[in-house]
Amino acid sequence: MRMPKNVLGGELQTCCTDPMTGFYRDGCCRTGPDDLGLHLVCVEVNDDFLAFSKSRGNDLSTPNQMYQFPGLVAGDRWCLCVERWKEALDADMAPAIVLASTHISALEFVDLEDLRAYAIDVSAG
Repeated sequence: MRMPKNVLGGELQTCCTDPMTGFYRDGCCRTGPDDLGLHLVCVEVNDDFLAFSKSRGNDLSTPNQMYQFPGLVAGDRWCLCVERWKEALDADMAPAIVLASTHISALEFVDLEDLRAYAIDVSAG
């Protein structure tokens, strides 16, 4: 299978496999017709973002056995819904991102300049 492109135009790289992330739980921020949340942005979460997300009704820090979700801690990488990242950006709470692992479709919602401002893979950007 050919990998989709990232926001830089290269091949989409793995975001994280521990914990296993992605809508398809394959470690990549790939999307498809069933991914209504558009899990496109590879983020590295911090405590402030986790608290912000929980306050918005998306608790990413509490484990959920039903979905085999371990709960995230600061430093974990995760494929985040692009609209949640945009909401966090607008509230000055956006977590860092990995450009090489962020799906090109994220550019339909946010500007590359905004993504670059939060990039931790500076050599890629």
